[in-house]
Amino acid sequence: MFKVLVPAVAALGLVAFAAQSRDVAPDVEAQGVMAAPVMSWSVHHEGALAKLAYGVANSDQLALMVTCMPGDATAAVYGDVQVEGARLTRASLQIDPLSGGDAEETAIPLDDPALAGLARNGRMTVVGDAGRFQLAASTEERRLVRDFLSYCSPGRA
Repeated sequence: MFKVLVPAVAALGLVAFAAQSRDVAPDVEAQGVMAAPVMSWSVHHEGALAKLAYGVANSDQLALMVTCMPGDATAAVYGDVQVEGARLTRASLQIDPLSGGDAEETAIPLDDPALAGLARNGRMTVVGDAGRFQLAASTEERRLVRDFLSYCSPGRA
C-alpha cells in the first residue's frame, strides 16, 4: 500500500506547487515567512531550438516545457502535466530535457487550440496525477507565447 501512496503524495505535491497562485500576500513576506517560489512562463533559445517553459525562473523546477524548431508544424511537449484536449501524438523515446533521463516525447500541433488559447486568453488547462487545473499567463507572458509560436511557425522556415 505504501508503494502506491508515497509516489501519489509526491506527485500531488508537485502539481499543487505548479498550480499555486501567482500572488503572495505582502504581510506573509513581511512576517519573514518563506514564500514558495512563483512559477511563470518563459521562453529560451538553445541555438535554433526554442523552449516555452512553465516553471520557477532560473531553476530546473518545471511543470511543462514545449520545444520547437523554426518551420516546424509541431512542437514536443515534456513535463509532469499534459495539455488537456490537445491533439497530442506519441513520438519515439527521447532524452527528457527536464530530467536528462529517458522520456516519451509527445507532439502537439503548433496551431492547437490549447496553445492559441494560452497566447490569446492567458489560460491553458492541463492534466496531471493530481487532476485538472489551469496554468495562467500574464499579458507579458502571453506576448512571449505569441513570439514563441511565431518563431516556430511553418511559414518561418
